[in-house]
Amino acid sequence: MTSVDSTAAGAREVVPAEVVAPAEATAPAEATAPAEATGDAGSSADERGMPGAGRSPSATEPDSDSEHIIPLYEGLAYRDVFWADRTYEDLADRAALRALLPARGRRLLEVGAGYGRLADEYGGYEEVVLLDPAESFVRVAREQFRDRPTVRVVEADAYGLPFAEATFDTLVCVRVVHHFDDPVVAFAEFARVLRPGGVLVLEFANKRHLLAMARYTLGRQDWSPYKLEPRQYQPMHFDRHPAEVARLLARCGFGIERQLAASLFRAPLLSRHLPARWLVAVERPLQRLWGPVTPGPSVYVRARKLR
Repeated sequence: MTSVDSTAAGAREVVPAEVVAPAEATAPAEATAPAEATGDAGSSADERGMPGAGRSPSATEPDSDSEHIIPLYEGLAYRDVFWADRTYEDLADRAALRALLPARGRRLLEVGAGYGRLADEYGGYEEVVLLDPAESFVRVAREQFRDRPTVRVVEADAYGLPFAEATFDTLVCVRVVHHFDDPVVAFAEFARVLRPGGVLVLEFANKRHLLAMARYTLGRQDWSPYKLEPRQYQPMHFDRHPAEVARLLARCGFGIERQLAASLFRAPLLSRHLPARWLVAVERPLQRLWGPVTPGPSVYVRARKLR
């Protein structure tokens, strides 16, 4: 099983088709009042003190005028196959996350947390919520973190977060935005559940990366990396221009504070022959230095909720 190389597809590597199954997701419902749990097994961890983890059944019924399709990474091939030989990409993600994530806080939410790959980066938080729509990942994550009372796992999606307003200090979303057909809906949900002044750490697949610009200049691709509209290179896989993402975040009340360029050495020749830790050691200072010009296939931003 192989994934499509980013030179032919897009900034984000394509997950093998057998890993991803489409699923319907509803648009966000009204915020719930804090404190009371509904008894739903998918979000039954209110006993750990997280406000508003449950929504009423009527709040989760699909709205035919505003449904969104999201890919579900059901099954564990995404963990056991896709990430099995991507040590460099994992370390590059962690380097960017550590550079942008507030070191401490009360409550953190990771949207699209999968099986909890990045959960060990959140040790400075009193409460951590890992959220994912894939039942298989939720099951594995609950088992993995069953002995950690500060971590809870919720089955839900980004378009309708089952939490009350202003619940979290920090929200993390990594390797998920390239699946959003309507990022504004998700970004508005992020803003709703973050407290005023809260921090969003967001990663997205970069349309205006160096390889795309070079190929366009040489006439080897017909789409322009400079145009703001997203490029869909596979069903439900979107590369986005950094300026477009900044505009959409501003529309939802966020202001970008810092921007990093990540996965700068995502090339098979390098990752197969050089130790991943060496590559990331070189990349770490370049992530910040090259952040404003975003030459890499992945962009990280730290944005603050302004209103």
